[in-house]
Amino acid sequence: MSLVGKVAVVTGATRGIGRAIAQSLVDAGARVVGSGVQEEGVRSLSAELGEKGRAVVADVGTHAGADRLVQEASALFGRIDLLVNNAGIAPRLSLEQMADQDFDRVLAVNLAGPFYLARRVIPGMTARGFGRIINVSSISATLGTPRLSAYCASKWGLNGLTQALAEELKPAGLFVAAVLPGSVDTDMLQGSGFAPTMKPQDVAQIVRYLCDEAPFAMTGSLVEAFG
Repeated sequence: MSLVGKVAVVTGATRGIGRAIAQSLVDAGARVVGSGVQEEGVRSLSAELGEKGRAVVADVGTHAGADRLVQEASALFGRIDLLVNNAGIAPRLSLEQMADQDFDRVLAVNLAGPFYLARRVIPGMTARGFGRIINVSSISATLGTPRLSAYCASKWGLNGLTQALAEELKPAGLFVAAVLPGSVDTDMLQGSGFAPTMKPQDVAQIVRYLCDEAPFAMTGSLVEAFG
């Protein structure tokens, strides 16, 4: 399989892991539509992608944001072949510090967002008989971490969503998998107390493999990458 001519949507693409993924897919020949929530980051990514893609402002933790991203990508390139659900937030708050709306927001971005987007792109993928959905999960989906209860819950849930969708979509020939990175050198890691063991480009290389060369036998896989 080749990514030349394929159309990819990458969420949370304006910095860190997401930006590295967007660039890696472009380098492999794909056309990329990335999302972010900050105008400055979106402008910067759009300039970097040039004719090979575009970045749009879209809050994928909302129905309207998911609609906008899918509609923009479809209008630009006519279809969506690859969906990389990378957008995520990780507020470090104790249970007592965390308000209900804080918990709801983490689950909206980290778990509901991937569901919203998958639900919107699957019909087109099914009609064309091809599609790959890659979710960026976390080592926090394998253990519990103090002051990250909402984040851990969202990533454990994302693993479950990944494997359930993989089984459901297997007869249609659609591939679904997740990457579970450990400590990556990004803004999100700062203040965690953990030293980085990987660079964003390391995770991007794994995502690119899952989008391209990974055999269909790997659908449903939770690929751990702890450095």
